[in-house]
Amino acid sequence: MKSVRFLLPLLLLLCTFSLCGCTGKDEKKIEDAVKQELDQLKNLDSITTQKYISYQELFPGEPEDIAISSDIEEVFSLFFQDFDYKILDVNVDKDRQSAQANLRLVTLDAHALAEDFSKAQLKHEISQSASSEEATEQTISLEERYMLLDELLKSNDYQTVERNCTISLDASDKDGETSWEIRRTNTLENDLVGGLMNNLTDPDILSPEDTILVYLNTLKNMSTEELGNYLNADSIISTEDPAKISLAEALVKQVHSTFDYSIGETTVSGYTATVTANITTFDSDAILENYQKELDTYLASVDAVIDGAQKRYEKSYSLLLEYIEENTATKTVETTFTLINDGASWKLEDAGTVFGQALFGTLSSSPVEDNQETNG
Repeated sequence: MKSVRFLLPLLLLLCTFSLCGCTGKDEKKIEDAVKQELDQLKNLDSITTQKYISYQELFPGEPEDIAISSDIEEVFSLFFQDFDYKILDVNVDKDRQSAQANLRLVTLDAHALAEDFSKAQLKHEISQSASSEEATEQTISLEERYMLLDELLKSNDYQTVERNCTISLDASDKDGETSWEIRRTNTLENDLVGGLMNNLTDPDILSPEDTILVYLNTLKNMSTEELGNYLNADSIISTEDPAKISLAEALVKQVHSTFDYSIGETTVSGYTATVTANITTFDSDAILENYQKELDTYLASVDAVIDGAQKRYEKSYSLLLEYIEENTATKTVETTFTLINDGASWKLEDAGTVFGQALFGTLSSSPVEDNQETNG
C-alpha cells in the first residue's frame, strides 16, 4: 500500500510533464508556422503578399480584373518594407484542434496613407474634369488607384505604428504528425496592412473641411485652360461667336490671377455638412458698374442711333471685354458650400457650377445678353 501511495504522485507528475511537453511542442510548431508566413512578408515576397491581400482586396468595390503589373507588386513591397512583428504568446485548444497567437505588429501608418490617398484621388478626379471641355467628373480605374498609392509611398516618408493582432490557426494531422495552418480572415488581412483596408473605406477619412480644401487648392493650381473647362466658362455665353468666347476667356484669366481663399467654420449635422470659405476673386460688381455707366453714355449718344442694333450689340461686348481685361479690383466674399456624405465620402454636388457662381460673381451670366432681352 505504501508503494502505491508513493507511485500515484509520481505518475501524476509524469503525466503533467508529458502534457506540458506536448503543449510546448505544439507552441513551437505554431510559432514556426507564424514565422514562416510573416517572415516572407518582411522579406517582401510578392507571392505571400498576394496570398493574404490580393490587389483587389484594397478596393473591393472595383469589378475590373487586370493583370498584376510590376508596378502594383511594387506598391505592396513599398508598403511592407518596414513591416515587423513580435509573437507575445500562444494559446492552444487541443480539444478543438485550434490555437491563437497574439502578436505585436509594426506597420506603416496606414491612416495617414489612406488620408493622403483620398486627397490624391479627389484631386485626380477634379483634374480629369478639367482636362477638356467635354470632360465630366469620372471614376478612377483600379490601376490608377495603385499608381497613386505608388507615388505616395515613394514621395512620402510615413512613420510606423504598432498594433496588436491575434492570428488563429487550425491543426491537421498528416502521417501522424500535427501541422498548423494560419486561418486567413478579413480581420487578419486588415491587421497585416495596419488597418489600411478599413481606412480606405472610412467615409470620414476626409472631413468636409479637408474635402473643400482639396477642391480649392486644386483650382488654385490649375492652368487658365483647365480652370475654364472646370468652371464651364463657355456657359456664360450661348454661341461660338469669337467675341463672346473672348469674353469668357477674359473672365477666366481674371479668376486665375486673383483667386485666393481661406477656410472658415464647418458645421456637421448627420450626413450633411456646411463649410464656409472666404473666396477672393475679381470684383465683378466694379466691372459691371463701370461698364454700365459707359454703356448708358454710349446709348444716349447720336452714334448709337446711327450705328443700328447690330453695331450697338457689338459695342456692348467690346466695352464689357475692355473693362474685364483692364480690371484690377478684387473682392472677398464669404461662400457657403454644402456637402453630403453618401456613405463613401463627403461629396460636393455639381462642384463646377458651385465654384463658377462663387468665382464669376455677378458675371456668371452675360450682362450683354440680359440687356438685349430687356431692350427687346
